[in-house]
Amino acid sequence: MSTTTIERRELGRFLALAGQQFESGKGPAEMFSRAVDAAWHQMLATPEYAAFSTKHAGTVLGHREMNGSGPIGWVAAYEEAYGPLSEIWFTNEKGILDEGALARYKETGKVVAEWDCGPTTGDGDDAAPGSR
Repeated sequence: MSTTTIERRELGRFLALAGQQFESGKGPAEMFSRAVDAAWHQMLATPEYAAFSTKHAGTVLGHREMNGSGPIGWVAAYEEAYGPLSEIWFTNEKGILDEGALARYKETGKVVAEWDCGPTTGDGDDAAPGSR
C-alpha cells in the first residue's frame, strides 16, 4: 500500500501529539489505526522520516511494539488541535473502514481500541528510522 496524502497528514498530527505527550511527561501515544501505522512503517524505511518526524514532533520519534487496549488518551488533544478524527483512523491497512468503531466515536466522542505499537523517544526499544 502506498501512503496517501491523508495518511501522511494524520501521521504528522499523531507525531505532533506524541511529541507533546512526551514533553509533558505522559506515556507514549497509542497508535490504533492500521492505515496510519502502515504509513508510519513506510516512512520509517525512508531517509525522509527523520526530517518529517522532527518537523512534526520536534524530534525523531522511533516506533516500538506496545500492546494494549482501552481508551485512546490523546483524542481530546487531537480534537482541540485539528477537529474530529477522520475516517482514516478507523480504517485498516487494506482500506476497509470499521463503520461500527467510527459510529461509536461519532456518538460518544471517545475511542476505545486495541493497539500494538506506539512512539518512543529512542530508549533502545524502538525501531530506528530506516530500519523498518
